Amino acid sequence: MADRKPIESWLTDMDGVLIHEGTPIPGAKEFLRKLQESGKPFLVLTNNSIYTPRDLSARLAGMGLDVPEERIWTSALATAKFLKGQRPNGTAYVIGEAGLTTALYQAGYVLTDNNPDYVVLGETRTYSFEALTKAIRLINAGARFICTNPDETGPSTEGVLPATGSVAALITKATGVEPYFVGKPNPLMMREALNSAGAHSETAAMIGDRMDTDVVSGMEAGMETILVLTGLTAPEEVERFPYRPTRVVKSIADLIDEI
Repeated sequence: MADRKPIESWLTDMDGVLIHEGTPIPGAKEFLRKLQESGKPFLVLTNNSIYTPRDLSARLAGMGLDVPEERIWTSALATAKFLKGQRPNGTAYVIGEAGLTTALYQAGYVLTDNNPDYVVLGETRTYSFEALTKAIRLINAGARFICTNPDETGPSTEGVLPATGSVAALITKATGVEPYFVGKPNPLMMREALNSAGAHSETAAMIGDRMDTDVVSGMEAGMETILVLTGLTAPEEVERFPYRPTRVVKSIADLIDEI
């Protein structure tokens, strides 16, 4: 790998890097504390659009992890910022939870099922047949199709859950219309996060546990990429991909002394 400038800003995924199934990963608390003390720009990223940053900050605090809400960047925030830039003061029919609806309201959007500019699909635990049918009909009538993230499954203590990407595939099958995915691995989410943090890609690092989202989006945004092995990617899987992270470490604990 070519020599890079020293890391001045840190972006990190949440699940698989800082927490795993609701439990902090060893070293996460110390890493976050040292980041706060350093004064360096940092953001915690997640493709999960269910919760607002305030919700996530409170949930992390309940696990003993101190992350201020302004240091959290979700696919819902990225989607709202993208739509505000594309079509200010637009309208949207939304399938999702408070994290997504709040972000869109704050971006100046009106949520409606009356001839909306967009159908916006996010994460929810209560996908309804009625809502999906309405989304399909609105897209067939000309609404543009946006999806917060392409993740096909998500983790739970009981096993995998169908996630946004799987539901998007259902809608695409019924309409023939592919969505535009805003969240990882779209490097747009990374660039928006960098802008939000006041950071620059050439001195920023992205820490993640997935080659197909965290590493590829960080790489395409021009950042140093660090893969941790506490999440979904096993060591033997790294070489299967046509791209590589800048480096691989066992866990977030191995990066504490670099801040």
